Amino acid sequence: MKKAFTLLELVFVIAIVGILAVVLAPNFQRDSLQEAANQIVSHIRYTQHLAMMDNKFDSSDANWFQGRWEIRFYKNLSFTSLIPNKTYNDIWAYTIYADKPHYLHNAGKKEMAKNPLNNKKYLSGGSANELHVEDSDSMESMRLSEKFGIKDVRFSNGCRGGITHIQFDNLGRPFNNYITTNNPYGVLNSSYPRLIIKTCNIDICIVDDCTVADTDEKITIAIEPETGYTHIL
Repeated sequence: MKKAFTLLELVFVIAIVGILAVVLAPNFQRDSLQEAANQIVSHIRYTQHLAMMDNKFDSSDANWFQGRWEIRFYKNLSFTSLIPNKTYNDIWAYTIYADKPHYLHNAGKKEMAKNPLNNKKYLSGGSANELHVEDSDSMESMRLSEKFGIKDVRFSNGCRGGITHIQFDNLGRPFNNYITTNNPYGVLNSSYPRLIIKTCNIDICIVDDCTVADTDEKITIAIEPETGYTHIL
């Protein structure tokens, strides 16, 4: 004799499946803040790798050190949008580049790193100079606000706040950028030597102001002095 589920048993099974789905669903949801942090850590390490492989030393140029490989975070990029009803005037994005030969602290295409996984794209979410957000050779994933919902990026501790870019030398050591004198180990001001001497903290947040963000609204990325080791705190 064949046995079958009764209607009541089926209702119980459906109810239990529904409860489990509600309970477990948050665990499977995309954590965009963590994804953004992981990507940034990877790109900071890649910037360090480029710097160690491509020393920019030039004995004939007193300002050669300003052209080292660096990663820079931008906000309020001045793009002329070609896409109707879409603006990019208040987003966070970042670019990996070597600021040479122009030393303008604003990356041009010839200074940007190429995506090692797709050499038709630059490692940039766009810059206010030559590479626009709408260009096919920019990377959407490097536009943090658009891709991950990041609303604020803050540098602190060993990093100078407000100057949101980090350089590396051929030994992999991290430096505050930028400086206009011809001293590669000079000081930006009395508090911030060019060579980073204590842990640099980079907060990325999904709220407008990292200084008031709750613990689940921000992630802190640390760059250690001397070694340049980059990790999530």
